[in-house]
Amino acid sequence: MSDNQTTNTLENAPEEIKLAVDLIYLLESNEIAPNIVLAALEIVRKDFESKI
Repeated sequence: MSDNQTTNTLENAPEEIKLAVDLIYLLESNEIAPNIVLAALEIVRKDFESKI
């Protein structure tokens, strides 16, 4: 798959996929340890669940 095809696929992806890709990129580029990421995501999940 070319870079252009990948970009088009992501542009057409559901919003949650776009957000997940952005978050993965942000966390990996900042070299956050996986155990820290998972702990933080659990806190975020609980916070957002309390809002719905």
